Amino acid sequence: MSDLSVNIRSQDIEVLLSPKDYYQRLLSLIAEAKTRIYITALYLENDAAGQQVLTALYQAKQNNPELDVCIFVDAHRAQRGLIGQEKSLGNRAMYQQFAQQYNYAIDIYGIAVKTKELLGVLHLKGMVFDDQLLYSGASINNVYLQQREKYRLDRYYQLNSATLANSVVAYLQRTFVESGVAIDLTTTELLNAKQQKILSRQTTSIVKRANYRVNHIDQAGELTVTPLVGCGKRNNPLNQTICQKIKESQQEIIIFTPYFNLPRIVIKHLVAALKRGVRVTLVVGDKSASDFFIKPGDNYSFIGVIPYIYEQILRRFVKRWRRYINNGQLNIKLWCDGDNSYHAKGMVIDQRWHLITGSNLNPRAWALDLENGLLIDDCQQSLQQRFNNEYQRITQNTRSLSDYRQLEAINDYPIQPKKLLRRLSLAKIDRVLKRLL
Repeated sequence: MSDLSVNIRSQDIEVLLSPKDYYQRLLSLIAEAKTRIYITALYLENDAAGQQVLTALYQAKQNNPELDVCIFVDAHRAQRGLIGQEKSLGNRAMYQQFAQQYNYAIDIYGIAVKTKELLGVLHLKGMVFDDQLLYSGASINNVYLQQREKYRLDRYYQLNSATLANSVVAYLQRTFVESGVAIDLTTTELLNAKQQKILSRQTTSIVKRANYRVNHIDQAGELTVTPLVGCGKRNNPLNQTICQKIKESQQEIIIFTPYFNLPRIVIKHLVAALKRGVRVTLVVGDKSASDFFIKPGDNYSFIGVIPYIYEQILRRFVKRWRRYINNGQLNIKLWCDGDNSYHAKGMVIDQRWHLITGSNLNPRAWALDLENGLLIDDCQQSLQQRFNNEYQRITQNTRSLSDYRQLEAINDYPIQPKKLLRRLSLAKIDRVLKRLL
């Protein structure tokens, strides 16, 4: 066990199977919290689900003024409207309105990891309720919590561990609050461009050096959990662990990723694993299961070309490594369920190592965003049945690819993405885009 690993019992890990289960658990944990609530997500949206969650948090604070409630979201994402909407204060307007309505305040912080959202965001995940850690790649809005017809499928794990919860809270306090880089989003005071630039540079410097720390408490358990965090290509514990576990694999690798655009180093290690006989399963979102997908006939924008870029990358991968598909070693499962979207991430190695993460396992996550994850070592495979249930839930809406021609070529696409892809290819801009997506 490393210095960062935490012992935990098998019965202290629960795997939830649906967005609705996740939403109900989130509300119940808020209502039951006695000492602290720390929520970290890319965003808490100004919609029905976001308002319900924020109302529950404020109500918990009013019922128990000593309750420590802190929310951390990406600063850029919190202060703009949705893509395609007019310029606005975004979710920050809701945070300010709620702050004015209640006697006892909660802390809502914006973290500007980079100077611009395109260059990197706060992509940390995880919610602490007393000694419970609820971890998912999901943010908070109607689709992630399935409050309307549509849902976005993720992975949802609840871990009962005071040591792990303390480590997550201490990281957030030390890295963002005590350092002074957290922006109070409940006030009307706005930073000017120069102040934002200085603060973002400070934040970037801090997060590239910060790490989780564990103050060990004697705790029995047949599993260990290691919290991992990283930002940037160099000295990134999360990225390094992903590569190391793939390199060490002996029998089987399962990878969940919504957008197929794996970093080159990950592709390299996967191909090496295939060559030494390891079975590899990739569970990937279909282009129509992407949150960027725009239906043909709807108002089209540049962002709608992204799912088609991912599909072409996947098509080339399937074509190049089809011999491993033919011999049964490489299995690619494409997720699609009507108008719903797919957001599951992580890895399982040799039925022992489980990585639960918010990282999309793409070049952007690898080099730009601040990401984290939990590595579970289940050497006795006590989680296997719970994982099997989760795997069946995720893959029930997948189809296996046996040939690259099962994926559309550029000529098969609607006119708008077809034109954009040809222009991008001609201008060689697609290579740059792949690093930012």
